[in-house]
Amino acid sequence: MDTTNDRALLVRHQEAERLDTMGVTLYADHGTTGGALSANRTYLAAGTDGPPPHFHTTSAEAFYLLGGTLRVLAGTDVHILTEGDFLLVPPYLPHAWAAPADAPADVLVLFTPGLERFDYFRLGDRIRRGEAHPAEILDAQERFDNHFVDSPVWRQVQNADFRAPLDSAAHRADFLASTVFQARQPD
Repeated sequence: MDTTNDRALLVRHQEAERLDTMGVTLYADHGTTGGALSANRTYLAAGTDGPPPHFHTTSAEAFYLLGGTLRVLAGTDVHILTEGDFLLVPPYLPHAWAAPADAPADVLVLFTPGLERFDYFRLGDRIRRGEAHPAEILDAQERFDNHFVDSPVWRQVQNADFRAPLDSAAHRADFLASTVFQARQPD
């Protein structure tokens, strides 16, 4: 694709790469936008977790809810987004998201400036297909600027888990056991 500023970038929905195990459609990445942004659309069925709590050091992450309901952790606040809502999470602010038990979520996710996200999502897809181990995500945190953290607030909201902040070994074990990274077949 052309990354110069003399042409518009057009990605037709039917031509975009879909990762069915992730519910993600990949539209634009760092390399195709000259670093301006990364864009994907994610669909979560009701009661489905998105990524565990994490932060990015270089990019803000924006959420625009196309339909349904999305629960989003932003720092220590938990927001409920409904159709048409927009949320911007600045760099370094821990965040996570999930569809509540009673509604799906269809969300446009943008990173600005752009991050290399497509290979991150492809790795997640391989994990969900049982072709890679969840530890590979942890090993690639620097590469993808996706740094996982513990959030007692999110654990309480999602799982009624009232444990104190987890030490690094316990957090790693919880992360690796997360249902987000369990092998699954596409719907």
